[in-house]
Amino acid sequence: MKTYQYILSFICCHAMMSPVAAQVGTPYIHDPSTIAECDGKYYTFGTGGGGLISEDGWNWHGGAVRPGGGAAPDVLKIGDRYLIIYGATGGGLGGGHNGRILTMWNKTLDPQSPQFEYTKAKEVAYSDGLEDQDAIDPSLMLDPTTGRLWASYGTYFGTIRLIELDPKTGTRITGNEPLDIAIDCEATDLIYRDGWYYLLGTHGTCCDGVNSTYNIVVGRAKSVTGPYYDNVGRDMFHGGGRMVVAASNRATGPGHFGRTIIDEGVEVMSCHYEADFDRSGRSVLAIRPLLWRNGWPVAGEPFKGGTFEIESERRGYSLELAVDFVRMEQERQAFWRLDPNEPVKPIAEQQLSDVIGTWPKGNISVRISDYMFRPHQHWTITPVEGEGYLGAPYFKIVISGTKRALIATAECEVSTVEEFSGDDNQLWRIEQLTDGTYRIMPKKIPGTDGLNKNIVLYSAGDSTPTLATYDFSSDNSKWNFRRL
Repeated sequence: MKTYQYILSFICCHAMMSPVAAQVGTPYIHDPSTIAECDGKYYTFGTGGGGLISEDGWNWHGGAVRPGGGAAPDVLKIGDRYLIIYGATGGGLGGGHNGRILTMWNKTLDPQSPQFEYTKAKEVAYSDGLEDQDAIDPSLMLDPTTGRLWASYGTYFGTIRLIELDPKTGTRITGNEPLDIAIDCEATDLIYRDGWYYLLGTHGTCCDGVNSTYNIVVGRAKSVTGPYYDNVGRDMFHGGGRMVVAASNRATGPGHFGRTIIDEGVEVMSCHYEADFDRSGRSVLAIRPLLWRNGWPVAGEPFKGGTFEIESERRGYSLELAVDFVRMEQERQAFWRLDPNEPVKPIAEQQLSDVIGTWPKGNISVRISDYMFRPHQHWTITPVEGEGYLGAPYFKIVISGTKRALIATAECEVSTVEEFSGDDNQLWRIEQLTDGTYRIMPKKIPGTDGLNKNIVLYSAGDSTPTLATYDFSSDNSKWNFRRL
């Protein structure tokens, strides 16, 4: 966080927003940590000592507790404990750049738990205010290949530094010297994927509301110590960085990247937007799909709903009602005696009113077939207020222009009912996968306990949709949405 005067306040008023830029509830936060899950709830901590809690990952409210004040914390679960790291000062707070990085542990993040108790904070790095370095904005990474624990920190005032910590104690490894790995960014984060280490940095200016220019950039290296290069070979120590996410959807200034892996091929990124134009320019928590393109992370777009053709990745066929195909009458010339001088005119598409009377009453099953611009192939998808999942609300899926809704059945099949009622088997979780396709999951399967976490809409054959276990390696689990 780069500023000369910063006052953090959480304004506890209830507001609802569209699923475009940020979460719902009161998701007001600055410099959020990577999202952590604890006992079925989600937590993120921010500058000033507090943080947010969510029971479902979509509706957020205040209540998370972190002592010590300071700025830009991060949190990481190691074993059965949670390690918190934060900057005590720095960033120009109080007029200087002398800062301290501290760590502390807790067995739980739930402030209502009898086990909730932070250990005494321990200093792991500092800046003296004289050198070109600022001990603030730290983040943590536990290397999955070695088990070693790393922390990066720093701002525009000088360098981004890397230090190694002891994953058992959270303290600095004895004799470890800080390594300068980047400049021209702040609020960094380190992640590992497929043999590469990625350094995510927040570029631009912050803390100026709708005038903030924050954006998130990335470089990668084969070693955690760097050097980190971007997609055109620029070293991040000389100002390089490939764009991950910039201003969009009436929200500006994304900063403080965090990565959460939900499932194989299902990842999201968290950040704050410096200013949400639809929420008085407040700083808000945002969660977006995280895609990987040619080995580079990029923010996906939040799914907003609309009217679509739902297309199977398996074959490219479309999800449709299993009703009789109604032919369209047309005047046309045979291709073998075509008159090029005859005027051409557009042909209207088949209308719902032309065919809905031929559809049977009651439940109608679904199938997959060639897309033909027909009403029984057009689906309107709408977010449903209430509960959600990490980063998004549940959706209802109906045949466009009707109330006929897609449902999951107790037999683990997929069908439709005449009218949407809001039952859990009519609510759908729609998540963009890391390759850009989507998985579509019913909230619940009738007759089973708890939320559904692994059964998805599945193309068992070219023409046969069903519900089956999610498999990222199979195109049977994947779908695309073609907006109409």
